[in-house]
Amino acid sequence: MDHVFACCVLPAVFAILLLLRLLPLKLAKSGGGGDGLRLPPGPWRLPVVGSLHHMMGKRLAHRAMADLARRLDAPLMYLKLGEVPVVVASSPAAAREIMRTHDLAFAGRSLSPTARRMRPGGDGLVFSPYGPLWRQLRKIVVVELLSARRVRSFHGVREEEVGRLVHALAASSSSPHGETVNISERITELVSDSSVRAMIGDRFDRRDEFLEEEAKQSNLLSVFSLDNLFPSSRLASAIGGTVRRAEANRRKLYELMDCAIRQHEERRAATVDGAGGGMEDEKGQDILDELLTIQKDGGLESPITLEQIRAIMLDLFTAGTETSANTLQWAMSELVKNPRVMKKAQAELRDTLREKKPAVTEDDLCDLKYLKLVVMETLRLHPVAPLLLPRECLEPCKVMGYDIARGTTVLVNVWSINRDPRYWGDDAEEFVPERFESGAVNFKGMDFEFIPFGSGRRMCPGVAFAEASMELPLAALLYHFDWELPHGTTASELDMAEQMGLTSRRKNDLHLHPILRVNPTA
Repeated sequence: MDHVFACCVLPAVFAILLLLRLLPLKLAKSGGGGDGLRLPPGPWRLPVVGSLHHMMGKRLAHRAMADLARRLDAPLMYLKLGEVPVVVASSPAAAREIMRTHDLAFAGRSLSPTARRMRPGGDGLVFSPYGPLWRQLRKIVVVELLSARRVRSFHGVREEEVGRLVHALAASSSSPHGETVNISERITELVSDSSVRAMIGDRFDRRDEFLEEEAKQSNLLSVFSLDNLFPSSRLASAIGGTVRRAEANRRKLYELMDCAIRQHEERRAATVDGAGGGMEDEKGQDILDELLTIQKDGGLESPITLEQIRAIMLDLFTAGTETSANTLQWAMSELVKNPRVMKKAQAELRDTLREKKPAVTEDDLCDLKYLKLVVMETLRLHPVAPLLLPRECLEPCKVMGYDIARGTTVLVNVWSINRDPRYWGDDAEEFVPERFESGAVNFKGMDFEFIPFGSGRRMCPGVAFAEASMELPLAALLYHFDWELPHGTTASELDMAEQMGLTSRRKNDLHLHPILRVNPTA
């Protein structure tokens, strides 16, 4: 799904195609299966490689799949990626059938050999197979760990971390040389520190190592490697190497989780009655405290093991950092590219908060209507996970009249849906927050033309946490500063290239020059 596909897989695919030229070719039909199934339409396929040749030269899988679906006029499309059967939904109607009408049939999590190596046994919530344990873990996460009340309880942590960033940027903006800052790096550090403090009560001493391994994990899970495309082949596994790299990444990430837990325990031992300087909720508990309490109290149908706690924390660390940080970077990118929108958002902030200087608080956010529209429009054009996370069909069923076999991997191309002019108008590719002013559409999972967090049983359980992690930092950056591109760069020239992992991120960091307008020390 990224440059690794071009570097590692294409040579092997070309080698296979060269061998196939020596054999009598019989092209696979684009519809129907040999066992009498009525499959969704798809592009023509070759033996062995299936539909892979249609992905060649396309750096980003969601764009390649959107182009194919558009050319075929196929809201539900069938691909064979090596030996892996894949169905791609590219319309609200198709997404609704998968995530609502037949939600239970598609509640499974499709795991590549790489994903299985990263989470043996499907530990945690994200990779867990559907069943009683998954339902128990999801209830714990939704009700105990990431409830709206719990998310609100960490407002002091977020406000403190945002304040640190604003003061650092204010100092930078006073530079006589008009210094630019790497806003991508600053945002990632801010979101990481805010999220981790909510989870373990303190900043993580090995944050930079974690962010590096997190990026590796995202890339490994999204790679079209031979071992993932041909999971039954020992030769492909030997050549591919992705699974081996995944094992090393898993060991490192779990070591970091162990380190985070030890750091948490040491901090607890060094404080009296949980007096950790405002790092926990009103009960003096962070998220890890809550998990350990649940484990100790027992009473669960399936007792929680330390391995599961590590996996859940890793899920929360990753989801709490990467998704919100990427969205904020895209929001700032779109705002500097669209000065009209930025000025309108800044005017709302400065007019609303003129009596509340020198800082934005979370209590102010409820009055900032346009800021929320900016976040929604960012999620529309740059959804957190363009293909969501892959589901697996648990039982044979029909979607839009087509047969979906058990074991099929199912992807929902929200990137394609979010930019389809049939649902968003002729300006679907433009950044226009006003399109959400009516309030008719939101991202809570019921409006299938806009589902950046998914829908149904497998919907992201951390929507409230993500909202809080995005809105306050964006408000502060726009309230305190005007923003300019580096000297000599115009808005039309701004690099907006994507790099695909599990989430869509900027390929290159965003560098901007902050100009202080509201002094945080006033």
